Amino acid sequence: MSSLPNALTVTRIALVPLFVAAFFLPGDGGRWVVFALFCLAGATDAFDGMIARKLGAETSFGRMLDPIADKLIVSAALLMLASDGTIQGIHLVPALVILCREILVSGLREFLAAADVSLPVTRIAKAKTAVQVVAIAVLIASSASERTLPGVTIGALIGLWVAASLTFYTGYAYLQAGLAHARGPERSQVASPVTPSAQQPGQRPAQGRT
Repeated sequence: MSSLPNALTVTRIALVPLFVAAFFLPGDGGRWVVFALFCLAGATDAFDGMIARKLGAETSFGRMLDPIADKLIVSAALLMLASDGTIQGIHLVPALVILCREILVSGLREFLAAADVSLPVTRIAKAKTAVQVVAIAVLIASSASERTLPGVTIGALIGLWVAASLTFYTGYAYLQAGLAHARGPERSQVASPVTPSAQQPGQRPAQGRT
């Protein structure tokens, strides 16, 4: 059972090629397949963290792989939605903000890991993730559901802008934290919302999204 969270994370990564390929399936049925795969990936994300915490099975492998899996599925979804025209024009801006932020946070994680500093998951980051996932899921299904639910695409695009706004805020906060640690430990303790991990030897911090 202790390996189950990691197996779920690996499964989420394995779903990415299938998820991308499903975008090329014709008709509304194909789009519902994409929607189902995205929801399945989201379910594995929810369950792997919950099981890991319940069983005390957090591992270095899981902490490394979990954010990678999240970023792969989100990035793939945004790129494919842009390629098929679901996201276009000015609405490409929030998609780019989200993608750039994912790259920024990945770089900051690598930099701060060398200083034994962790990025805590804030409430705003959790809200961003929730809005972002819902908006992307609705956009995936929008072309198949617009006839029965008029306006669903506009609502999802608004949600994407909201997610991008929260993404910009949290990304800027993490960037400030990284710059503060780069300038020196004394200033970073005052200016940074990111604090060094204080776990005892052998303990692992909880996994989470940022």
